[in-house]
Amino acid sequence: MQDILDRFLGYVKIDTQSDASSNTTPSTAKQWDLANKLVAELKDIGLEDVTIDNNAYIMATLPSNIDKEVPIIGFIAHFDTTPDFSGTNVNPQIIRNYDGKDIVLNAEENIILSPDYFEDLLQYKGQTLVTTDGTTLLGADDKAGITEIVTAMEFLIAHPEIKHGKIRIGFTPDEEIGRGAHKFDVDKFGAEWAYTMDGSQIGELEYENFNAAGAHITIQGKSVHPGYAKGKMINAIGIAQEIMAALPNKEVPEHTSGREGFYHIHTIKGEIENAELGLIIRDHERSSFEDRKKALETIVFRLNEKYNNCIELSIKDQYYNMKEKVMPVYHIVETAKEAMEALNITPIIKPIRGGTDGSQLSYMGLPCPNIFAGGHNFHGKYEYVPVESMEKAVEVIVKICELTATK
Repeated sequence: MQDILDRFLGYVKIDTQSDASSNTTPSTAKQWDLANKLVAELKDIGLEDVTIDNNAYIMATLPSNIDKEVPIIGFIAHFDTTPDFSGTNVNPQIIRNYDGKDIVLNAEENIILSPDYFEDLLQYKGQTLVTTDGTTLLGADDKAGITEIVTAMEFLIAHPEIKHGKIRIGFTPDEEIGRGAHKFDVDKFGAEWAYTMDGSQIGELEYENFNAAGAHITIQGKSVHPGYAKGKMINAIGIAQEIMAALPNKEVPEHTSGREGFYHIHTIKGEIENAELGLIIRDHERSSFEDRKKALETIVFRLNEKYNNCIELSIKDQYYNMKEKVMPVYHIVETAKEAMEALNITPIIKPIRGGTDGSQLSYMGLPCPNIFAGGHNFHGKYEYVPVESMEKAVEVIVKICELTATK
């Protein structure tokens, strides 16, 4: 346990937040700090063909130790953390033999990680948890996944009696801002399929995700003295309110779950003469996804008729449901499921209410289901990960490599 814990703590203390406003890859220079550390570590543990390109994409190989042809498979994780919450000066806390009670993350700020609110905590009584100190995120998304992949490769190198084919690993920047797969060289990676280690609680196995689009709306108003504005003023803020009111008020993240889609307005700014809305559109079913985009277009069309074409709408697809690409090779999901069951882990097969590098990679020709990395409450101060879950994830990786070589 201590080795995997020390490795994880070493990673999370390095600030790797990405930045959606940047046009570089990686989007922040500080991501290189962990990227370069990983390259050195992969070489130290004995992996071959360790490379890092000009955009900080890392790849490495564990050569086959058998004399027959078996599929080349891969494992992928991302080393950036979300810009949604501070990742600077991460100070992890270690809670050993968790007793099922409240955990004081920060006494001064009265920040409590409580099972009364986060019921999943009770699954981990008696285990070792890594939490934040209440002032930053932790970074288990996805430094837990990186920890697990590196540890699994180190274990396989130390145990040549475990037979496996050629294994490729890849670490990416900028996943949290939707660009993790944008410059991933699938041909260079050379695997028939791969798994992202980027899920949450132990047992998660996901091969469905949202279809996703981003939308940007700009509104041009006309400012007139309010005392003489009748029939003349066009208040861009008011039109923004009309757009928001026209969207179904229950089809938002806070009122949906499972396979239910939503509209999510995440930014708004404006004055009388100009207002802007930023939103995302999500749905698991492609037909419903297209319907949602059309519904937004219809709202804007009708308001443009009312307000003399003062609204501009742009919609850009971001990624699609990987299910379309995974179902023809569903055996790769079954292999992961078999690996978990062999380790007495109950698979939790459910759709991702989001996206991973795997969703984009699947459409780039690399089918890529998602496996648990063990963390909970990603992207905020209540994030935590049980060390035992990370250990089980390592075992799952090893078992998948073994099963792939024996099928």
